[in-house]
Amino acid sequence: MGGRRPKLTADQAALAQRLYDEREKTVQQIADMFSVPRSTVYGHLDKTKTVPRQPKRTATTKP
Repeated sequence: MGGRRPKLTADQAALAQRLYDEREKTVQQIADMFSVPRSTVYGHLDKTKTVPRQPKRTATTKP
């Protein structure tokens, strides 16, 4: 089997997926927990189960 070994173990990837899905932590916070770049976290997230995050809406007031 060639190629690089995954940076995250299966347990770490499952924890990252849970934290991301439950919106407990941001991708950057998850990456910092495991000392990996954000791109690694995104690579381990299950694209079929992951719900994309919506941008935070800011309250706009009309003058």
